[in-house]
This record gives sequence, C-alpha cells and structure tokens, in this order.
Amino acid sequence: MDYEHYFTKRIADLKSEGRYRVFADLERQKGRFPIALNYRDGEVREVVVWCSNDYLGMGQHPDVIAAAHEALERCGAGAGGTRNISGTNHYHVLLEEELASFNAKEASLLFTSGYVANQTALSTLGATIPGCVVFSDELNHNSMIEGIRHGRSDKHVFRHNDPEHLEQLLSAYPKETPKLVAFESVYSMDGDIAPIAEICDVAEAHNAMTYLDEVHAVGMYGSQGSGVAERDGVRDRITIIQGTLAKAVGVVGGYIAASASCVDYIRSFGPGFIFSSSMPPATAAAALASIRYLRAHPEIRDKHQERAATAKRLLSERGIPVLPSVSHIVPVMVGNAALCKQASDLLLNDHGIYVQPINYPTVPVGTERLRITPTPLHDDSMMAHLVESFCAVWDQLDLHKAHHPKSIKAAE
Repeated sequence: MDYEHYFTKRIADLKSEGRYRVFADLERQKGRFPIALNYRDGEVREVVVWCSNDYLGMGQHPDVIAAAHEALERCGAGAGGTRNISGTNHYHVLLEEELASFNAKEASLLFTSGYVANQTALSTLGATIPGCVVFSDELNHNSMIEGIRHGRSDKHVFRHNDPEHLEQLLSAYPKETPKLVAFESVYSMDGDIAPIAEICDVAEAHNAMTYLDEVHAVGMYGSQGSGVAERDGVRDRITIIQGTLAKAVGVVGGYIAASASCVDYIRSFGPGFIFSSSMPPATAAAALASIRYLRAHPEIRDKHQERAATAKRLLSERGIPVLPSVSHIVPVMVGNAALCKQASDLLLNDHGIYVQPINYPTVPVGTERLRITPTPLHDDSMMAHLVESFCAVWDQLDLHKAHHPKSIKAAE
C-alpha cells in the first residue's frame, strides 16, 4: 500500500466535499475579549470571535488570571505526574471539594478534559458492572458514544429526548438487570434541552442509574450555575453529573460528581484517570476561582441569556434562518458544506467576524450550520455588526433561497 498516496487522497476528498477543516490562527487578547488577533496571509487583523465556548468570558476574568498566576508562582508549571504518582496537588483537592459542593454531591473527580471524563466514566461502568446495559440518547456527544463503545456492554439508542421510547427499551429488561441511562442537558448543535425530570421518572421506575452530561450548561443555568439539573431541581435524582472546565468556566479539564462510593469506584478502576497525568496546579487554581465567582454572581447568567435572546431575535427579524433554540446556542442553518465554509470565510475576510463552520461528522451531511455563541461581553455595536454582516453574506451567496431542514439529527 502507498500510505502517503492514501493519506493525500483522503484529504483531497475532504477538500472536494467542502469538509476540510481549517483552523483560524487566533491570539486572544487579555482584557479585550471577544476581540482577537487573526494571523493570516502574512498579516495580522483584529476580529470579533462569535463562536467561542468560553461562553461567559471567564477565561479573561481578572480573578481567574490572578489565581493562575499565584499558583504558578507557588507550584511551578506542571503537577508532577499522574494523581497516583506525585501528581495530586492541593489545588486539585480544593477544586474537587468545590465541584462536589457545586453539584450538591458527596464527591467529585477531576480529568484532563470533559472528553476523557465521559470516555473513562462510561467505559469503566460498562466494562466492570456485570451484565450492565446502557441506554444512550441518539444525539449524545462523541465522547459519550466512544465511552459506551469501549465499555463493550449491551447498549440501546433511544430517540432524542424521548422518554416514551426510553420506557419501551427499558421495559425489555428485568428490573434487577443493571442499567445506565446516558444523556445530555443542553445539546450544543441544536440548542435544545433534555426533559431531565421525565427521563429520571422512567429510569427510576426501572432501577436504572442516570448519567447526565452538563458540559454546555455548567456555569450557565441554576441559581449558582451548576447546570440545568440545578435549575430544574433534579440534581438529587441524577446518579452521575459530568461537566467541563473548558467552556463557561473558561479554563480546561473535566469532572464527574456523584456519591463518594461511585466516585471512588471510577477513581480506582478507570484507566483514563489512573494513567493520565494530572492538570497543572495553575489550571486547577484558575478553575477554582472561576467556579467560586460564578456561584456568587448570577447576574452574569442573566446578561448572557439576554445577549443570546437578542441575537436570535435580530437575526430572525432579518430572515437569517436561526434554528429554534431554548438555550444560549444560536444555530444558523446553511445545509451545504461548501456554502457553509464560504459563508464563514466571507464573514472572516470581509467583515472581521469569526464563526467556524460546523460540518460532518459533528453534524449530519445536509445540516451544516454556523453556530453563534454570544457572550455577556458582546455589546450592542458588535451585535449590530454581526447582523448586518450575516445579511450581506446571505445576499452574496444567495442563501435566502436555500432550503433549510427544520429537524436535525446528529450522526454518531
């Protein structure tokens, strides 16, 4: 086999399909978010970032930066190894205590990313609980799907946010069969939210554990910001809550929160935790400062919801096809990979707006879109510029005449 030819051919196929991913070379500017410097074509230009997962701008918050500086000066750059081999720093302990309290659980466990948290926790449970059967929402994130696959337990996929279908699937098994229902709170591509209470009703009736991914809700919902489960008053009904420190918290890392025995079980048997070096102390300190701030400042969440609602309204009023979304996510449908990339390029090159195209495999072919994530730091002038720029690009590409599917199902 000619390996180089194979690699080159596959990349060429991606480019011809309009699915080749190009990463914008950005330099975030401390204190100026959402402004960033964009390095391209030998020049440096200022752009406004409209697709960051740093939903609240906490990665730029003075308290968070100061905490990272202090820990860096006290502890140095790295943690020293895995948690078992000299890698447990006092900041890790403090952060895990904060996360347990944040989620109203007995304990929590840190991971290097939300992806690793999902993959490790779900694969460990599936692989080590005898006869366990996993029930997964059809739009679950790739990290959850991969975790379930690696667990090699029996699995079933239930229709998105459909408790009745979940009930049908669970009913095929005796009550004593170990079961796990895995789903998300906020689904980040469409912006819809799971009926958590109804799913818990079904799971509890069949003696199933529940595993809730709150990645796109951490910091964003609830009086203290731990997520939709807090907002809806159902945290006590969730067996394991999983979250990230890389989005609204503004840093990097992931975690699970659950009972002390459940957390200890995954800590003791999860390869993704046991064999991964721990996060740097400065990262843990920054995340700790961010969570403490978010718990004490609900007004930042109120401002964020207003900004998201305003963006949806202004874009929709001008005929831009914003998908229905009950969350802070603002998905704009394009429905074609090549056009989605062209729209993104025009927004960046001609209007100084950075919105990354979302193509397959993140979403199914034919449902390509631009995903806008307004923050509390996007002011009215930025919002007006966004709307006018989208209208100009839509006219230039004649996208107003395109067919935009109303229902979307993400591919595994």
